[in-house]
Amino acid sequence: QQDLQAIREAEKLACYQPALMTDGHRVEVVANIGAAQEAEQAVNAGAEGIGLLRTEFLFLNRSEPPSEEEQFSAYSQMTQALNGLPLIVRTLDIGGDKAVPYLNLPAEENPFLGVRGIRLCLQRPDLFKPQLRAIFRASQTGTIKIMFPMIATVEELQAAKKIAEAIRLEVGADPVEIGIMIEVPSAVVMAQELAQEVDFFSIGTNDLTQYALAIDRGHPALAKQADGLHPAVLRLIDQTVQAAKTARKWVGVCGGIAGDPKGAAILTGLGVTELSVSIPSVAAIKAKLRSLSLSETQQLAKRALQCRTAQQVRELE
Repeated sequence: QQDLQAIREAEKLACYQPALMTDGHRVEVVANIGAAQEAEQAVNAGAEGIGLLRTEFLFLNRSEPPSEEEQFSAYSQMTQALNGLPLIVRTLDIGGDKAVPYLNLPAEENPFLGVRGIRLCLQRPDLFKPQLRAIFRASQTGTIKIMFPMIATVEELQAAKKIAEAIRLEVGADPVEIGIMIEVPSAVVMAQELAQEVDFFSIGTNDLTQYALAIDRGHPALAKQADGLHPAVLRLIDQTVQAAKTARKWVGVCGGIAGDPKGAAILTGLGVTELSVSIPSVAAIKAKLRSLSLSETQQLAKRALQCRTAQQVRELE
C-alpha cells in the first residue's frame, strides 16, 4: 500500500504534464463531468479539457425543465473555469430509464431501445432548442464543441445538424465543431458516411458494449460479462477509427475502458487520440501513456484484436 501511495503521489505531481509517449506521440487526456463545479476540479486534476459534459444534471431532480438562462449560466461558468481548454457538451441524453416527471415519458419495456438521446431531442424541440441556444451563446465565452448522443442513422444526424444550424444563425454565434457519440452498432457500420457529416467521433464504450453484446449493463446477473475490452467491441472501435482516419477526423473515447490503464493503451494503439476519463483517473492514465511508445501500444492493439475472449485481452502483457 505504501508503494502504491508513492506511485499515486508521483502521478499527481506530474499530472499537469501532457501525456507524451516515449516516442513523442501525444494523447489528449480529458475528463468526463456531470456538474458545473466539476470543470474546475478536472483542471486541477490535470485534465486538458472536458471530453464529455453530461448535461442531464441540469434536467434531473426538479419539477420543470431548466430555462435557457440557467443552462447558459452553467455552461459559461464551465468555460470560465476551463480558461480556453475545450468543453465538449453532449446534448440531453435522457430516456425512459430515468424518472423525469415533467417530461411525461411513457414507461417503456426496453428504455435503452426506446426514445432516448437524440431521438428524444428530435421529438421534443421544446427541450432541444433552448439547450442549443444556451450552448451557442456560451460558445462565445470559450471553446465549446457540441456532441449528439445515440446517433443510429445518417438521417437523425442531419436532422439534428439542421436544427443546430438554424439556432446558431438565430444566436449569431460562430460555427463550432460538431461531433457524435458512436455507441450504436449501426453507427459503426455507417461510420464512413457519418464521418462526412461531423468534425469528430467520441466512442461511448459502455453503451456500445451493451448494444454489441446484447447485455443490459445494469443487469444483476450479466453486467460482469459486459466487458468493454471484449474483442467484438475492440473490433467495432477499430472499424470506427479506420473510417474516421479516411475522412481525416479525430476519434475520442469517453467510456469506462478509457480510464482503465490497459484499455487506454489498447485504444491508443487503435488510433484513438483523445481519452476522456473520470477525474480521479486523469493522472494515472497520463502516467501510463508516458511509460509507453506508440509502437508498443500498436502491437498490443493488434494482438488484442486477434483475441477470442475478453479474458484473453485482459491477460495480454
